[in-house]
Amino acid sequence: MTEIQFRSSLTALLTDQMGGDESIVRFARVSSGTSGTEKSNKGLVRMLMRDRHGSPFEAPILQFRVECPIFVAREFFRHRIASYNETSGRYQVLEPVFYRPEPDRPLRQIGKPGAYTFEPGSYEQVAITLAEHERIATEAWGSYEYLLEKGVAREVARNVLPLSIYTSFYVNMNLRSTLNFLSLRWAHEQSKTPTFPLKEIETVAKQIDAAARLVAPIAMSAFDEFGRVAP
Repeated sequence: MTEIQFRSSLTALLTDQMGGDESIVRFARVSSGTSGTEKSNKGLVRMLMRDRHGSPFEAPILQFRVECPIFVAREFFRHRIASYNETSGRYQVLEPVFYRPEPDRPLRQIGKPGAYTFEPGSYEQVAITLAEHERIATEAWGSYEYLLEKGVAREVARNVLPLSIYTSFYVNMNLRSTLNFLSLRWAHEQSKTPTFPLKEIETVAKQIDAAARLVAPIAMSAFDEFGRVAP
């Protein structure tokens, strides 16, 4: 059986972009036919964010390559204001890379939906969780390879694999969509609106946030200033 890899890291790498703060200003000023100074343009971006005039923020485009387990990808794909293309388990044999939580990942849900917190697990819960992730992944991968060896089509053989197997995909989002994603997937201390993201997708969101600041630093600063509410 092929050697299996376990990892807990998730990555979102900025692979391409178009435009930035200057694109936002250009989109906004076309309606009035005016031009501005560097100072006034910065003020314009702040005003657009504050008053939620959202369409100019659709000008910059960001492309990311994301590597994460399938259960995180499916949460990401809930954001239908983006374009996706994912690795296909029909056309290629998948890689034996599986997610295994870090030992300090919170394991206990306390409370009820909409009003709960996640707390650290006991030593026993951590040990069991890590062991079961490894056991199930190992057994499932063995079944996957066995089916492939027997000539079963890849699109059928993949059905035995768990949600913890890694996938990769490209995603294109304009900046407005990116801000919407960030407002929901990072429980940031500056957020006006509370949100309760999955820990793993929050890890991805933090990387996307950092990349967006390189593309449109003025807009991202205004996003923070006005409570991280998407325009």
